[in-house]
Parts: sequence; C-alpha cells; structure tokens
Amino acid sequence: MAVADVSDHGGATRNVEDRTAALEAAIMDGPAKNVILIIGDGMGASEITIARNYAEGAAGTLPGLDPLLVTGQKTTYDLTPDGEVHYVPDSASTASAWATGTKTYTGALSIDVENNPQDTLLEIAKANGLKTGNVSTSEIQDATPAALFAHVNARRCYGPQATATTCPTFAKENGGLGSITEQLLDARADVVLGGGNATMGETAAAGPWAGQTLQEQAAERGYTYLTDSAELAGLSAADQSAPVLGLFTPGNFPVRYTGPIATEGGGNQPAASCTENPEWDPATSLGTMTGKAIELLDGDEGFFLQVESASIDKRDHSADACGQIGETIELDEAVQAALDFAKADGETLVVITADHSHTSQIVGSTPPGLSVNLLTADGQEMIVAYGTAPAGGSQQHTGASVPIAAYGPGGANVAGLTDDTDTFFTTMDALELNGDLASLSAAATLTLEPSSAAPGQTVTAASSELFGDRQVLATVGGEPVGQADVIDGVASFDVTAPETPGEYPVVLTGVQTGTELTASLVVSQSPTTPAPGDDGDDNEPDTGGVVDTDDAGGPGIGAAPQSAAGGPLAVTGAEVALAALLAALLLGSGGAAFWLRNQRLARVG
Repeated sequence: MAVADVSDHGGATRNVEDRTAALEAAIMDGPAKNVILIIGDGMGASEITIARNYAEGAAGTLPGLDPLLVTGQKTTYDLTPDGEVHYVPDSASTASAWATGTKTYTGALSIDVENNPQDTLLEIAKANGLKTGNVSTSEIQDATPAALFAHVNARRCYGPQATATTCPTFAKENGGLGSITEQLLDARADVVLGGGNATMGETAAAGPWAGQTLQEQAAERGYTYLTDSAELAGLSAADQSAPVLGLFTPGNFPVRYTGPIATEGGGNQPAASCTENPEWDPATSLGTMTGKAIELLDGDEGFFLQVESASIDKRDHSADACGQIGETIELDEAVQAALDFAKADGETLVVITADHSHTSQIVGSTPPGLSVNLLTADGQEMIVAYGTAPAGGSQQHTGASVPIAAYGPGGANVAGLTDDTDTFFTTMDALELNGDLASLSAAATLTLEPSSAAPGQTVTAASSELFGDRQVLATVGGEPVGQADVIDGVASFDVTAPETPGEYPVVLTGVQTGTELTASLVVSQSPTTPAPGDDGDDNEPDTGGVVDTDDAGGPGIGAAPQSAAGGPLAVTGAEVALAALLAALLLGSGGAAFWLRNQRLARVG
C-alpha cells in the first residue's frame, strides 16, 4: 500500500514490491532485429536529477528513463594524439568510441590516433543489409551524429570551405574523403533528421559535383531533401533509392525551455520558473522525430538508429539550467517513443546513455561562482551551480562516468561498469553484424550486356552484391570514366561502345573495400552476342553468359572480385559520388567516346 507523504516511514521508497522477477524478465537473450541508441549529450547523473526535480519533483519519475531496470555506469575517457589516456573527453572522441569501438583523441571523428578511418556502426549495419537512421537536435554535422558517418581529424570541418583550411588532408581536392557534409551524402543513411542546412549551400571544390552546391548534389543523388518541418509528418517511405535528409534549421534546433542564465549570486534571487520557448517547434521535437524515424525504418531488414538530444550539453556550457532541463525532457520523450515501439515489437534493443558528464550541480546554498535559483515541481527552491568557467565563458565537461541503461535483447551487457567502446560491441553482438566489409563484397560480380557490341551500341555494365561498399569507381581501358553510389549492393552504368573496334577492359573498384571487378568489352563491326544461356562456345559447357577469367583469356564477364587488404576503409583516395552524366572518355585512335551514367539516379525537386 502506497504511503501518502515522503515524511512518513517508508514514504520515499520507490520499491513497492520485490523486483527480482521484474529484473529477471528484463534480461532478454539476443539477438535483436533492431537497435536504437539514444544519447543525451552532456547528460550526467546531475543533469538527470536537475530535470527530474524540476519537472516531476524529487520523489517523482521521468517516465522514460527512470523505470528502466537494466542499468550501469560507463567510462568516457579519451586519448591524446600520441595515444596516452586523457581523462576529460569531448563529444567527438566519445561518439567515435561507441561508433567504432576504437578510442581516439579530442576533436577527431571515427579515426584512430594515427588518423586511420574506422568503420562505424551505421556503415557496418548498412553493409549487412539493415536500414539506418541518424537523428539529432543539433546540426547534423555536429560531433555526435557525425561520428556515425564522417572520418576526419577536426570536428568543425562541416563543409568544403572549412575543410580546405582546417583539415586540408581530408579535402576532396587533395584526395581525401571530403568534408563532414560530403561524407554524410556518401554514407547514404536511409533517414537523417536534424539541423545544419546552412552548410548545404556550400559549393563542392572537387569530384563529380565540383561547382555545385551540396544541396544540388543531394538532389542529383536521389535524396528526399526537406527543410520544412511541416513536410515531416507526411513522409511515408525512406530507402536507398530515395533516402530522407531532413535538415530543418540552419544551425542547432531552438531549445524547448528558456529561463534565467546563472550569474554570480544568482542563487540568492527569487526562485524562477522555466517557460516554453516560442521558437521551439513541436513538429520536430525529439520524441516526434524519433517516432517518425522508427516508422520509416521499421521493416523486414531490421535497423540501426541513433538519436541525440544535443543541447543538454550546449546549454550546460552556457550555464542555462532551463535550457538543459528542457532538452533532458526532450530526451525522455524520445526514450518513451523508442520503448513503446520496442515493447510492442519484442525484437528491439534500446540503449540510453551520455557521451560525457558536465558541470551543473545542485547545491545547498549560493556558491562563489555562477548559480541560478529555480522553483521545482515540489514547490521548493533548487539552486543549480556552474563552477568551471566565469560568466560568459564555456562551462567545462567533466571526467566522471555516466549512466547507461537498456531494454530489450542483449541489454544485460550494459550492466555494471562498461566503457564507451563496449557500446559498439554490445550493438554489434546484438545485431550479429559482420564487421569485415571486404567479405561482404567478396561475392560481387560484374556483367556486361551485351559483352560484344557494335560501335556506338549501348552496353550496360552492372555490378551486384557489393554490399561492403558505398561507392564504386569505374574505368574503361585503364582510364577513369565515372563514379557512382552503390545502392542495395548494386551499381549499374550505361556505356556507349567506341567507334574503334577492339577489346576494352571495364573495371569497377569498391572504394571502401578495394574489391575489384573486371570484364572485357569486345567492340566489333560484326559483334557476336550470345543468346541467353549460351556463352558462345559450342566446345564448352553452358555458363549462362558468364565468362570465367581463365576461359576468356583475360578479364571476363562475371570475373570473381579481388579484395584489397588493409583493414577498415583501406582506400582513402577521392571519395566516390554518383554522377547524372559524366564526362566523355576518348579511347583509341578514332577518338571514340565512352559515356557513363548511373541508371539508378533520380533528380529530386
């Protein structure tokens, strides 16, 4: 029987019955079909307590976070550039740790301390055939969301302009993977929702879209690009043919609550209440975006989705207690949306944690530094202090471990003390992902139809089962002729046979794995095109039109791929992109022209 008042004997207890059976029921065996990873940026135990006290009262419950039974603590330290332990991390290094399983240094995104790119959960999940999503209330180029798709040594390299000056070795014009936004387009997640549309107006400096804006590039690559939050509710589909890229603000989202900023002596002021920010848009609340992302991703394939409440950290930096409280409530609503789905689905692991701890603390009296006095749901005053920077400065991250909780298959692996990097392996194990991307492209094939063509005839070059790759380079006769996105393992091109007869090797190379596919195009005035099911050689068994490399006396149609060694993202040259119509290649003495275009390309808008 519940006791009415916390002052009564047992009145403040939260256990109304023995939890043994409930905890046993919460320990679910894997595997999981889906994983939803929810991040409160800067959300340490203090930030959660501040939000709970204000919104629900000290004896109250945040309805998403607090009922979870499988909980633990997570260490968040990162490294120095020379590989030594560094106790207080930033969001880039911590997000990279759980995204890749490899610790790195402050400011770096999904590279190791030697600047080698590391494959991420989003990239690996996609290669394994899962749908993928990335949702944040920050600019989508910001550290936490960017760690899922970008590999760069400076987290502020949002677009081509900043990349050229701040991290030039990663710029496309210097043979690098490109800016964070260019790498976002290359990653091709099925659903991306957040802010940061200002960077989409920047112009690519190199690659197939040099001279075009990133927004124009997104349209040419088939993205459903949204900037109006009113369009979000009407979305009904998102896949690799038409991935959704919704960037609804130029920068970070407006926060949900506003209120007094902490000042020196602020704890002595009358207790204040937070108010709803008139610029906050309920159509893009984190709970709404989480629900929509789940709706778009849910299917037979399974999915991996990361969701971030970004401005708990940002408002903590600014000593803005009301701002960080509102964003913690935003996170709790996202947790509720995820748990509602997971409980109905029965095959979904939900993990909730933070990237690092932060400054804000509840104190008993006005401290020497900055503070603010808030009126809580209990009708009591709560002084929140910020003591790691002076007024107008940026409050610091701290090095304390952070809470982690989970629900669903494999959730028990967050219990006790874990590390950021454990979250990577917990997700990999729950989804039973194969992290060897080269092996996922090992069965790829390349076919030409027809393989023997008359001058000027259109030939289709089609690769399939390149699941470990996201882009592919094409050459004909040793010369580069095009680049394309790999969509659901497939890249398909139309090639116009040259006017000069001869044999021309067609080579497709997967950018991420180095898998190389080779076929021969024979150009003749009187081409012999085998009938379906006939390889054109009456003395050999029927091979269904697929020519083995040995039988062909050279690279053949359907030749087995060759995978390059070198670990994750071994090829780090110019990042590959899809072209609507690529430049002509002159081959041979007649000046014959090859034209290459991607058949999967659909212009949007």
